Amino acid sequence: MKAILMIGQSNMAGRGFLNEVPLICNERIQMLRNGRWQMMTEPINYDRPVAGVGLAGSFAAMWCMENEADKIGLIPCAEGGSSIDEWAIDKTLFKHASCQSKFAMQDAELIGILWHQGENDSNGGKYHTYYEKLRVIVEALRKELDVPEIPFIMGGLGDYLGKSGFGLNCTEYDLINGELMRFAAEQKCCYFVTAEGLTSNPDGIHLSAMSQRKFGIRYYEAFSKRKDVLTPVENEMERLDMCINRPFTKGEKMYLGLTDFASGKITYEEFVEKMGMQ
Repeated sequence: MKAILMIGQSNMAGRGFLNEVPLICNERIQMLRNGRWQMMTEPINYDRPVAGVGLAGSFAAMWCMENEADKIGLIPCAEGGSSIDEWAIDKTLFKHASCQSKFAMQDAELIGILWHQGENDSNGGKYHTYYEKLRVIVEALRKELDVPEIPFIMGGLGDYLGKSGFGLNCTEYDLINGELMRFAAEQKCCYFVTAEGLTSNPDGIHLSAMSQRKFGIRYYEAFSKRKDVLTPVENEMERLDMCINRPFTKGEKMYLGLTDFASGKITYEEFVEKMGMQ
């Protein structure tokens, strides 16, 4: 199995509303939870009770569409509200991500690192030191995990920031984006992904569910092509439809039926009938 590490703050963890987008159900997408690989369900990165749709689901769905003979595992280590200083190599978040990755690598090959962080650092001139702090993190993580050329994919901050809600104070988001783009241009195997055209939840800081789905497509484009994605990917909605709306396997149908039963949407008798278990 291949594996992807997810790190950063809340827009990597995901805060998209679960009821706003179609469910991704694919038994070849796994997530690391309680020390085991389990079939992916959202929220993948349950860092807060408000966790929701993130970008990793559609990223993994695209990967599965183009890699039919293997599974992909997601290693969720993002932490909502975290600053880049909290990701310093002597701090808990870095150590946790390293530890979880090493555990996953006992039976999976780590093939990529997805990073989205910066809202907490987009004010007060913090962009001046962002580049160097990120460089130390990336170099240390690659060394710790012995993956010197692993792709490191960085998402830009949305241009809805600095205008309303919780995003009102993120007035230097464009300067953080400039540092991220410079980092991608100068550091090996690092790629920048634009958030152009993406929209937020009413809170003004967190990407909406559909924007997260589109962001995942863009992250995958950067990962698969090993290049920056500086404009929205062509036919994003069509690509989403192709990788999400697919025939379900028997195991996936069983999973969906059990989910409906456990959440009280159907009775046991309806579950039995739906699964053809009479």
